[in-house]
Amino acid sequence: MNLPSRYPPLGLGYVAALTPPGWDIYILDEAFKPFEYREADFVGFTAFTFSAPRAYELASVYREKGIPTVIGGIHASMYPEEAKLYMDSVVIGEAESVWSQVIADFEAGQLKNEYKGGLSDLKNLPVPRHDLFHPDYWFASVYTTRGCPCDCSFCSVTAFNGARQRFRPVEEVLDEIAVIDKKLLFFVDDNITGYGKAARDHAIAIFKGMKYRKFNKVWFSQASLNFADDEELLKAASDAGCRMILIGIESEKVEQLKTANKHINLKKHGTYASIFRRIHKNSISVLGTFIFGLDGDDSLALHERADFIQNSSVDAYQTTILTPLPGTKTYAQFKDSDRLVKTDYPHDWSFYQFVKVVFKPANMTGDELAHQMKIIWERIYRVSSIRKKALVTFWNQRRWNIYLWFTRGYQATLWAYYTNWNFRNIIFGKNKG
Repeated sequence: MNLPSRYPPLGLGYVAALTPPGWDIYILDEAFKPFEYREADFVGFTAFTFSAPRAYELASVYREKGIPTVIGGIHASMYPEEAKLYMDSVVIGEAESVWSQVIADFEAGQLKNEYKGGLSDLKNLPVPRHDLFHPDYWFASVYTTRGCPCDCSFCSVTAFNGARQRFRPVEEVLDEIAVIDKKLLFFVDDNITGYGKAARDHAIAIFKGMKYRKFNKVWFSQASLNFADDEELLKAASDAGCRMILIGIESEKVEQLKTANKHINLKKHGTYASIFRRIHKNSISVLGTFIFGLDGDDSLALHERADFIQNSSVDAYQTTILTPLPGTKTYAQFKDSDRLVKTDYPHDWSFYQFVKVVFKPANMTGDELAHQMKIIWERIYRVSSIRKKALVTFWNQRRWNIYLWFTRGYQATLWAYYTNWNFRNIIFGKNKG
């Protein structure tokens, strides 16, 4: 549910940039255009879990014609043996360290069925081929770090990118931003400000560099609740164009935070209001993510979470049903305890898209969870609720940033407002009245 069709698949841009000169590269993006067969010598795929069945389906079209296929990305890395059944080759892990070998083996007619990429050195990587992405994407994508030490039980980032945060050189990040023509940016980092002095200094250097080089970009990214701990960092982010920050709140209840392994949230539980206030004072809106169906949730807890969303000063809200993705502790736990109900793989991977119930909840039936979520979504994403939330955002931005309102505060309000509309469209479809 992370804003599909709004920012491009950055991984494919890197693979394209790592491909030797002389190759004619085309990115077929079904976010904008239905699949049409194109002649090719070699076809690569990437897929999240929910889109893996579609990748396998398209690969079959080319394999039937004898055209080699390769897949990478997080799902294939978590389930390589499955991917090998539908692809000629699978890249496990980060592709930068092995892609040159993949190309060399293909050109020699010796493509292997598996390549294992390690955690890449982020220095001196080529600039991804932004020119190959569809022009109608709202945002350009950039990353400054990889890896996350949090290891939340429902998240597969640590399994794919590692538990240690790695940093791209500051000037390389800035040089990439300099050649991007889009006004809007999404820093795809799982936690752009990270933890500890090295992460803080890295983030501040990028933010101050963006201001110094007068990029005049407007951007959002993802961080933890500690984003609000450092006033200098907040100011630097705002001065660099940050107008919204995604924060994984997940639950307002201690018991559920424990099951999700959200350590920093447990430390800061009860201080959310002051955290949001400090962020708002710097002309940045808060996009909170919330998970429904955590162990400990019953029907009452679901509605209490919806109440918290509506009554708190969170500006935008991404609300999902707990989805046990391969590579996560939650998936392993649910598989071992026979709590997965959508297991006709690969077909059933298509249900793992964060708005379907694919497991047996602890304190209610799956049908009850689905029914209660339908009620909750109708309530929190109704037009009047979105407009009311926008008015609260408007007031908070005016209250704290009266002198910056017509630039930063206005932008922060619009970002939050349209983000809520986007999530409404994802859940209900764009034609709902």
